[in-house]
Amino acid sequence: MYEPSPQNAFIKFCERVGRTTVSGVEEIGHGGVLIGESFYWLIYGPRVKQPVRLGAIFQQMMEVGIHAMPIIALLVASIGAMLAIQGIHTLRIFGAESRVTIGIAFSVVREFAPLIIGIVIAGRSGSALAARIGTMKINQEIDALKVMGVNPVRFLVVPSLIAMVIMVPMLTIFGDIVGLVAAGLYVNADLGISMAAFFHDVVDILTIDDIMHGLTKSFLFAILIAVIGVVNGAGVEGGADGVGKATTRSVVQAISAIVMTDMVFAFVATR
Repeated sequence: MYEPSPQNAFIKFCERVGRTTVSGVEEIGHGGVLIGESFYWLIYGPRVKQPVRLGAIFQQMMEVGIHAMPIIALLVASIGAMLAIQGIHTLRIFGAESRVTIGIAFSVVREFAPLIIGIVIAGRSGSALAARIGTMKINQEIDALKVMGVNPVRFLVVPSLIAMVIMVPMLTIFGDIVGLVAAGLYVNADLGISMAAFFHDVVDILTIDDIMHGLTKSFLFAILIAVIGVVNGAGVEGGADGVGKATTRSVVQAISAIVMTDMVFAFVATR
């Protein structure tokens, strides 16, 4: 039985790494081009009598934002209560459990609300966007749009991108409120600190920079989710199996990009 030599195995490994790297660079470049084209159609579309459809934008805003509020409220409230539980348990060792508000406020507003909402939207709306565009490509609907003189980026990408950019930061504000309220309720039940006193401490602790920290991250997450979903959907090959693989890849890549971007942003912002 023939066994490849170590040299041939190394060469094949280098080839796989090279192809994967080139493919990744192509996807990043494709994403950059999509963002540029989206801004072009958003700004110059009305001048060439091909404006972005407002109806499509509002439809995507409903799907991305309004319909996602129940699950986001549940998850962020759970995170807020969990932070209160763990914070009180930890600070009780030092007899400083009354200072738990500091950790809760910073953790919810700066980190957990934007991160959890980004992951939920990536799994919920990013995957749906990839599946929709992938299905349209397989059914040759995107080619039909081109034949009819309709630019696919203006028709499909821009409404989803605008909806993401608007609604993800709005959901982050909503998540901040829900998470802090849930944490305040637990603190009130466990320590007897009133909600008024809890939010008085929150307002004293947080600054505009803290709120903008979370909103800026959510803005970046929104762009990443939309672009990764579109790129994976447009790259579908094969039939239904290809759509499933592209959808899975979209979710994995979006969540990975969100977590890594969150880490880099937090490091840079705290220097």
